[in-house]
Amino acid sequence: MTPAPSPRSGPAADPAPAATTAEPAVEPVDSLILHATDNGVAQLTLNRPDALNALTREMRERLVEALAAASADPAVRAVVLTATGRGFCAGADLRGAPSAGERVAGDVARMIRNGAQRLIAAVLDCEKPVIAAVNGTAAGIGAHLAFACDLVLAAESARFIEVFVRRGLVPDGGGAYLLPRLIGPQRAKELMFFGDAVPAADAARLGLVNRVVPDDALPGTAQEWAERLAAGPTRALALTKQLVNASLDGDRGTALAAEAAAQEINMTTADAREGVASFVARRRPTFRGR
Repeated sequence: MTPAPSPRSGPAADPAPAATTAEPAVEPVDSLILHATDNGVAQLTLNRPDALNALTREMRERLVEALAAASADPAVRAVVLTATGRGFCAGADLRGAPSAGERVAGDVARMIRNGAQRLIAAVLDCEKPVIAAVNGTAAGIGAHLAFACDLVLAAESARFIEVFVRRGLVPDGGGAYLLPRLIGPQRAKELMFFGDAVPAADAARLGLVNRVVPDDALPGTAQEWAERLAAGPTRALALTKQLVNASLDGDRGTALAAEAAAQEINMTTADAREGVASFVARRRPTFRGR
């Protein structure tokens, strides 16, 4: 239910008014393009540049399906999430939404659970490392989509907007879960209470972004990072991601028990055996993702 900035707005413009909460219309299947490469990197590209890649229901469903497929496919060992045009994702496209009077109690909560929250969970639960290559404005659910990724690269022109408060809305898409874990509760509240646009450089200083690069260097840097991850021990990375994501949700005993269990599981993999063997032989390891 994230409102989307206007596709025609300038860099400092306020996002356009949003429709009331409801499912957006289904878009053609080419709204989202999946590129699978030969080096173990799958690239998911949002492709609605005229709408600053505002998410439709079809795009969201295809993203969820593509992330699940990447998670299960042994040939995919890293994922890059990016977009075409000058915007990463302006939020959810709510054009054609019904009025509040057409909803019944429970509709909004159900839509959020099955929509924005399900999308963010698909990123967090993907068993492969996911890199966000943020090429422009990331607002509302678009910002949360980036923050849910394991690593975030941002072009210098990128900016992040917690746009909900501008429309009198509560953040969705796991924002109140993600942001305090990334930058602490006070900073998270500042972004969510004021809804100010955060330039890429400021986002990096806050800890929302791993690295800021020139706009024309973004695709190459994302590919370089993804290829490094794809050459790594895939199962060990998956277990590491699971441990880190769960670390702030439990106590120390739970975290240490999970760590021990992850080590037990990982030591059954071929990559772990290769890592130990290469150390003993004093050679560079060759990981196969198994």
